[in-house]
Amino acid sequence: MTQRWLAALRVYANPRVRALLFLGFSAGLPFLLVFSTLSAWLTQAGVSRTTIGYFSWVGVTYSVKLFWAPVVDRVPLPLLTRWLGRRRSWMLVAQCGIACGLASMAFSDPAHALATTAGLAVLVAFSSATQDIALDAYRIEAAPSEEQGALAAAYQLGYRIALIVAGAGALLTAANHGWLISYLCMATLGLVGITTVLLIREPERTGAMATPPQEARVQAFIDDHAHWPAPLRHFVANAVGAVFGPIADFFTRNGLRQASLILLFIAVYRMHEYAMGVMANPFYLDMGYSLSEIAAMSKIFGIIMTMLGVLVAGALVAWQGIARTLFAGVLVIACGNLFFSWLAGLHAPGLPQLAVAISVDNIGIGIAGTAFVAYLSSLTNIAYTATQYALFGSLFPLLGKLVAGFSGEIVDAIGYPMFFLYTASLTLPALLLSLYFIRRPPASAEPAPP
Repeated sequence: MTQRWLAALRVYANPRVRALLFLGFSAGLPFLLVFSTLSAWLTQAGVSRTTIGYFSWVGVTYSVKLFWAPVVDRVPLPLLTRWLGRRRSWMLVAQCGIACGLASMAFSDPAHALATTAGLAVLVAFSSATQDIALDAYRIEAAPSEEQGALAAAYQLGYRIALIVAGAGALLTAANHGWLISYLCMATLGLVGITTVLLIREPERTGAMATPPQEARVQAFIDDHAHWPAPLRHFVANAVGAVFGPIADFFTRNGLRQASLILLFIAVYRMHEYAMGVMANPFYLDMGYSLSEIAAMSKIFGIIMTMLGVLVAGALVAWQGIARTLFAGVLVIACGNLFFSWLAGLHAPGLPQLAVAISVDNIGIGIAGTAFVAYLSSLTNIAYTATQYALFGSLFPLLGKLVAGFSGEIVDAIGYPMFFLYTASLTLPALLLSLYFIRRPPASAEPAPP
């Protein structure tokens, strides 16, 4: 038994696994810097809560990345692709965009040039989403299936470390040295991903997988239109192969009704998290907490609680299955929102009361997030792993980001105590659909044909 455990742990000594730790850091670094950390900067700059809520729409970029994923997947970059390969070249360009965007944001002034800050935030988000596309493809192609668990674990660890740095680290730096130095430091940390990309090797296999039966109709369509110009035929073939093939496979396996419910479930599952998240830092500041206290409690203690939730989720999935764990995670998050409503109603809440609310909420986020990744993975056909996962990954933040855009207006209209009751109510669709899928799980994906 001991020898088997030691053999299993040796996979973490693989250089590819270590590389994913740093690439995960690179992927996680920009997220908070265009979301909650940026909202704290905007609050201190005197930007209204309504406008801060609109800034959450920057995150819609992550939800529509599927539309340019085929470009990242198939189009070579001049000179760079020949030097680095397709995956590394796109990652390098995206990482340079992130670093330059963050450095430029450091010199922007949201109090007097808000549109410039917003445009630079969009650049960072677009570059980050592009990096995600190339990085997901690299991770899938870099190692055989038996090593994918270790790669995913290293990626998640690096991502969580980046959240602490971009959350607590950026806030603490801003508290002591100002936002200019804070964002310049974050831009400098972009060198972590750039250096990693220059040191790692391109995956040996980057070609398309075996064509499933669903694409036979696509090829027949192309053959019937041989009179079309070659560039147009190639464009249609790539578009169909990258987008329509995976969609057709998903609906074929699950049927129209079940597939529609699955997509609805994906869209609403984390809606409440996004609606609340954009107002978190403004809420903490309005309640009188300092940036240092916010950094310690929300960005360090909160992430530790999230990691605890991840551990709980692993045991729950093994014991009760994915669907029941999805339900449990959302239920805990709903309770966390109720604790925040209680906190908002206190006259002078201290750190212990904040710790209670953050603990419940972040443990729920850890449980729900881990179960959700397992759920999305279970929906994916091996023949379309990257594309279908990108489809699901683009869908789940979309509705939440759109709803989050109105969070500032809702707070202004009803106040924080009622706002958190409102975000708790947003968990109801996910709870009901979780109960449905406990009784009627989705069809398992068929393996790709040899």
